[in-house]
Amino acid sequence: MSTVTQNTVPAGDAAGTAAPPLQLRDIRKQFGGVVAIERFDLELAAGQITALVGDNGAGKSTLVKIISGVYQPTEGELRMHGRPVTFRDASDARRQGVEVVYQDLALADSQPVYMNMFLGRELTRGPLRLLDRRRMARETQELVDALDVRIPSAKATIRDLSGGQRQAVAICRATHWASGLVLMDEPTAALGVAETAKVEQLIMKLRERGAAVLVVSHNLDQVFRIADRVAVLRRGRQVGVRNIEETSRNEIVSMITGASDEAERQ
Repeated sequence: MSTVTQNTVPAGDAAGTAAPPLQLRDIRKQFGGVVAIERFDLELAAGQITALVGDNGAGKSTLVKIISGVYQPTEGELRMHGRPVTFRDASDARRQGVEVVYQDLALADSQPVYMNMFLGRELTRGPLRLLDRRRMARETQELVDALDVRIPSAKATIRDLSGGQRQAVAICRATHWASGLVLMDEPTAALGVAETAKVEQLIMKLRERGAAVLVVSHNLDQVFRIADRVAVLRRGRQVGVRNIEETSRNEIVSMITGASDEAERQ
């Protein structure tokens, strides 16, 4: 019997409506006299991909670091599945089900896929707590099969995989440990066209499995291919959130650059 299970989202209110995996309420982050994020609100819904876009320095990475526990907000509130949460650090955020796929992946090249899947969370057996390699390999293989990830096997060494396969392993790991919420910071920035397409397919599979996905991307073509909604940051402020079906590339570019504000003032 397969041991791979899809993480479920806790029930919401008494009426049975599930609370969203993540809510950001009035988030503000200040470093000394510099305000990096100013009054940011966003809700990430289950089974939905939200893209976060903005120019360099807009505050995208800062926001991801707040959600993932690297930074604590100066003001504001984070809620997961309807419950207020406070993260002391990134490890605390991971323990509470927040998983991030960074551009640099944080994979151990000399280790097999299954050891990377359980890195820092290794399964053990017996009173001597020996590594249960067989179980880790089996569970990893079941997960990559469930997500239709094409790698030689769960026992393949990371250094022998392509860039796209490595990124897929990182996404699988995030999916395995996340509590319905996966963050991705430029997940395809270093990949070619063919490998980018494969990773995008995997991201869309996460949506099908009911995950709430936040993707930071500078690639607007990608945003319009995979996202359901797009949130725009400019100079630390939220300019707006748009449904992909109700906006255009030109509108998003105008929001990123501030051209829409200039037009309104004229």
